[in-house]
Amino acid sequence: MPDFLQHLDRHLFYVINHDWANPFFDAVLPVMRNARFWIPLYVFIIGFSLWRYRKQGAVLILFLALAVGFADFTSASMIKPAVHRLRPCRDPYTSASVISRVPCGTGYSFPSTHATDHFAIAIFLGLVFYKRYKWVLPLLICWAALISLAQVYVGVHFPVDITTGAIYGSLAGWLFAYGFKVASAKYFPQEQL
Repeated sequence: MPDFLQHLDRHLFYVINHDWANPFFDAVLPVMRNARFWIPLYVFIIGFSLWRYRKQGAVLILFLALAVGFADFTSASMIKPAVHRLRPCRDPYTSASVISRVPCGTGYSFPSTHATDHFAIAIFLGLVFYKRYKWVLPLLICWAALISLAQVYVGVHFPVDITTGAIYGSLAGWLFAYGFKVASAKYFPQEQL
């Protein structure tokens, strides 16, 4: 990464991790980034899809799982080990000043798998349901962005990590949404979402 970009990244990290500090964010953002907090939402998505769209809903859930699985695996198991970027809480330049609001975590920092996974979900569902529910796409993008931003605020990722994760996850979500639409047109021509 070029020096000017790395300097900007560390500066933005400091602003979000330090300057934005307040009791409300301290209470809310660590919870927002916890995947278990969102289990009711995931259950709702699965239940709604199966109840409302039956077989097509099952295929939708399969493609969503493939999108997230692909994004997660390639981000965590392929890109992170290849890039080897240290987390802010382990980086020699930032670790002494990081406000760690959650444990540092294992592994590397680039890209943020939280951002990758949640943007894959957001873009996939947003594109699949866009014709019927236009408001879903911007809502889901805000949701994924908030979870990603929380990663910086709690001290486990740099802004470039979440930005790159968001872009990569969005591409994975788009790819699998496209695949789902092709499969739907072929196998469920009368039941387009």
